[in-house]
Amino acid sequence: MRVGIAELPLHYGSVPAWLFKRMVKLSTSIVKIVIEEYGVDEFLKRISNPFWFQALSCCVGMDFHSSGTTTTLTGALKEGLNKESLAVKVLGGKGSSSRKTPEEIEKVGEEFGLSTRKIEELKYASKMVAKVDNSLIQAGYQIYHHSFFVTEDGKWAVVQQGMNVENKLARRYHWLSFSFNSFVVEPHSAIVGFKEEKVLNMVAKESEEARKASVDIVKEDVRKFKKYFYSPYSLYKFLKMPVEHTFDIKVYQKLLDLHEFDPKNYEELVAFEGVGPKTVRALALIAKLVYGKEASWIDPVKYTFAHGGKDRIPYTVDRRTYDESIRTLKEILEKAEIERKEKLEALKRLAELEL
Repeated sequence: MRVGIAELPLHYGSVPAWLFKRMVKLSTSIVKIVIEEYGVDEFLKRISNPFWFQALSCCVGMDFHSSGTTTTLTGALKEGLNKESLAVKVLGGKGSSSRKTPEEIEKVGEEFGLSTRKIEELKYASKMVAKVDNSLIQAGYQIYHHSFFVTEDGKWAVVQQGMNVENKLARRYHWLSFSFNSFVVEPHSAIVGFKEEKVLNMVAKESEEARKASVDIVKEDVRKFKKYFYSPYSLYKFLKMPVEHTFDIKVYQKLLDLHEFDPKNYEELVAFEGVGPKTVRALALIAKLVYGKEASWIDPVKYTFAHGGKDRIPYTVDRRTYDESIRTLKEILEKAEIERKEKLEALKRLAELEL
């Protein structure tokens, strides 16, 4: 289940080494208490909650309103938690580190004594959450950071981030494996961020008929749709779309490959090797043009943060959830085995977040 999305301005640069070292120590101390007091499942629930994640990031010293909250906090947790004898490990990371997630899953899966089947399921989950947020919700964000939290019994959470270089924003996605029903149908329970205009949302309930039509299209004789990929019959001209949404022979070839594969459902279609945003979008547009099955074009954002660090720009907020996140972090900090000065500074940062 995807449980939240958050959007933050892109901030470049890196955290000073001395500050990152403190973040590792403090974040690890906090998480150890969460696991000892409430269990590892509760930690997964909290790390997959965008409000708790944001409050934790500020608590350990990050700017509230920065894309670096995601990469820095997950990096600190990976460095700190993986050295501890805990029932959870942090895998993946930013850029090239994200692409190492499958091999890290295999290694940790063996350490935890997970079955080969469970390890393959975890690798599939890692692949699909990235595909869904890259291809099924097309808001202009390219995934570049993927952190995979996995427990010794095979439960997982994902915190990943996409970049939109045009509007200089980073959107954060939170996933949780509990009560998981489908990767491709309404996988979220709370979404946080700035709403974008005209976003293809193939995971929306309203896109059900478009998902079914997409599968039907690749099951048919795909050659009859070939004209939509060549001028003057291309999809973008039929639908009066801007030039950047044109489709080429590679997309058409992928439809031929899908026809041979013969997917049983939309999830199998999306999981097929090489299917990305262009293929998903082409199928959605053919579904509309040929079958009249319209996909949702509404960004699935529901909430935004109340205020941001140095920027102090007001937004709408899920106030009750956010207040609860701050309260529980304060309680945990009081129990943390850290220096008194560091504890007071962290509590002060949390106090500044209260609404």
